[in-house]
Amino acid sequence: MPASKPLLPDGARRAAAWCGVVLLVAGVAAVAIWLVVALKTAVTPVLLALLGTALLGPVHRWLIARRLNRSLAAGLTCAALVAVVGGAGYIVVTALVDSGDQIVRSLKDAGQWVVDHLDIGGNTDVDSLADNARNLVEKFGASAAGGLLSGISLVGTLVATSVLALLLTFFFLRDSDRAVDLAHAVAPRGTGDLVEAMGRRAFEAVEGFMRGTTFIALIDAVCITVGLLILDVPGAVGLGALVFVGAYIPYLGAFLSGAVAVLVALADRGFVIALWALGVVLAVQVLEGHVLQPVIQSRTVQMHPAMIMIALTAGASVAGLMGMLLAVPMCAAAFGVLGELRRRSGGGGAAGPSGRDPGPPGGHPSPSGDNPSPSGV
Repeated sequence: MPASKPLLPDGARRAAAWCGVVLLVAGVAAVAIWLVVALKTAVTPVLLALLGTALLGPVHRWLIARRLNRSLAAGLTCAALVAVVGGAGYIVVTALVDSGDQIVRSLKDAGQWVVDHLDIGGNTDVDSLADNARNLVEKFGASAAGGLLSGISLVGTLVATSVLALLLTFFFLRDSDRAVDLAHAVAPRGTGDLVEAMGRRAFEAVEGFMRGTTFIALIDAVCITVGLLILDVPGAVGLGALVFVGAYIPYLGAFLSGAVAVLVALADRGFVIALWALGVVLAVQVLEGHVLQPVIQSRTVQMHPAMIMIALTAGASVAGLMGMLLAVPMCAAAFGVLGELRRRSGGGGAAGPSGRDPGPPGGHPSPSGDNPSPSGV
């Protein structure tokens, strides 16, 4: 009996198969995002705890190597986190509060300078624009806040989220040695080594991103603050604090904080000093892009700037500012998992006796079983 001729050509059938896979993955991703948004009260502390665990992992491992009890090491690490974050937050808030009025006044003067010199809008006045903006903020703020009780509720939610994230960080650090066994227990039969390798690679990407971003943010803030102090720009410490905070939102945060610094210099010190301030900001950005990023984050998953922009936009649309902060490290973890799958499917990483991938050339090796990564992956 002759074989029946396929209804569709081979190319069309392959395209249809790929379309089905894309639709299935998109559907699963949409459901996952919907669940995350619906359960954001519980998901946000978990994600923040994972980021904190990634940042504090080396400290916890160092304490464990000094033969401290795991619970004591985790407690000391979390105490150090509270001290560092609390101290940094106090410095940032104090600097912004002390120089906030001066920065706002300088920005207002810079806006008026732009209006006067570029002849924008004829009778445009910055004071009227500021009043309209203030009225708009008050209008929408009143409807959004719903009064004092809503504001108190928001503060209570932030405090509860922070405390829960801190407690989860403690447990993640203390029980990290059990996570590998848990991954093997819940993974389908025969895939435990793959799940463990993917988890390790994802966590290594997040760990490298958090350490590298924090170090780069500190260097950027110090360099820009010193430059602004030399130029005698008002509110230099507050602007440096703004640069440090904005560095955790790649590209967008650096652009906005740098633009604020230049505008403040323009309003208070004139056009020439503003150009010097712009030169300082651009020099620091060049230093970051061509020296700090390749050296400090060379061992983490590298993403194209366009991909980072897309991730920031998607994170902002899903969860606002929190989504922007979490989007890039989550994407780094996803790229780490994809890299591990591609390496194994292509045969480029032969697993050793334990089934673990030795990692890419030049990358840091996976943590040993005696001293696992903080998340246990």
